[in-house]
Amino acid sequence: MKSANAAVKASVLKKTKTLARGILIYGLLGLLVYVIIFPFIAKISASFMSWNDMQDRTVALIPREPTLDNYRLVISNIGYHVALGGSLLVSGISAVAQTFICAMAGYALAKLKGKLANLVMFLVVVTIVIPPQVIMIPLFLKFRFFDVLGLINLFTGNTINMIDSIAPMTILSLTGYGLKNGLFIFVMRQFFKGVPEELEEAALIDGYGIFRTYLKIVLPVSIPILITVFILAFSWQWTDTFYSNVFFNRFPLLARAVFMTHWLPPFSPHETAYFTNILLHTGVLLAIVPLVALFAVAQKWLVTGIERSGIVGEGRDDVYALLCFLMCHPLTLTWMPGKHGLFF
Repeated sequence: MKSANAAVKASVLKKTKTLARGILIYGLLGLLVYVIIFPFIAKISASFMSWNDMQDRTVALIPREPTLDNYRLVISNIGYHVALGGSLLVSGISAVAQTFICAMAGYALAKLKGKLANLVMFLVVVTIVIPPQVIMIPLFLKFRFFDVLGLINLFTGNTINMIDSIAPMTILSLTGYGLKNGLFIFVMRQFFKGVPEELEEAALIDGYGIFRTYLKIVLPVSIPILITVFILAFSWQWTDTFYSNVFFNRFPLLARAVFMTHWLPPFSPHETAYFTNILLHTGVLLAIVPLVALFAVAQKWLVTGIERSGIVGEGRDDVYALLCFLMCHPLTLTWMPGKHGLFF
């Protein structure tokens, strides 16, 4: 009888602990969702406010006289369509290049054994740790007076000025030193370490070489992580302001164009700093619209790629999926500290 009561008490205690742990975890996640999402709800609401709503202290989140004038003003004055095209070009080329270069580097580091592979992986981690501001001036000078071992200057008598072109970000992406490339190589390496070696051994028995095995066997099973890296690379490049200010002075980019709202012509004779701030956030909302659309299309592969990359552990799939959603959502990417472009 006593043993039965003890078993019941142990079962109740276990269920109570599980319930308490679940309440704590989901409560913290709910708080995190609120902290991330609420500022954007407030900004979206403010972007539709008319001048009268801005002056009315009783208006909180729901405008009484909603208007699209703020969007029209920003679009017409910052060259939105031109900047959108420039950002699509730079971000698209950089993201594609980073995805395939980081995939090749990650696959090599996952399969190679020995001290040399460990040393290379250590150097990859170092590129994640070192702030890019440390090499800002050398990077600018390298592409302002671009040369290859002095050969261009030797044959032409001059160097190449690559500033205000897509060449700097393209070259950095193709050489594995683009924005966040160290992180992407690490993620790819973690994913490829989980690919069964039996697949590659079977391909070798069938007469496939290393590159054919990589292209025909490994890449097709890596679609989720490839899409994940592409979306992250595209999003971070899209919202980046560090490299944009280093390499682009007159090249139209949305990450820089949205800050032109500070110099927009007066919308009203009673223009205030609050109104200018609302225009700034209206421009930011316009800038992240493509990211929201991209995430809406590819969110299934994005979360799957993060889960299968080996960096979130095992179990609690629902919690990890929610964390992946928060960490990879375009709204989070434009607000989250730790990146070079901080819109909010």
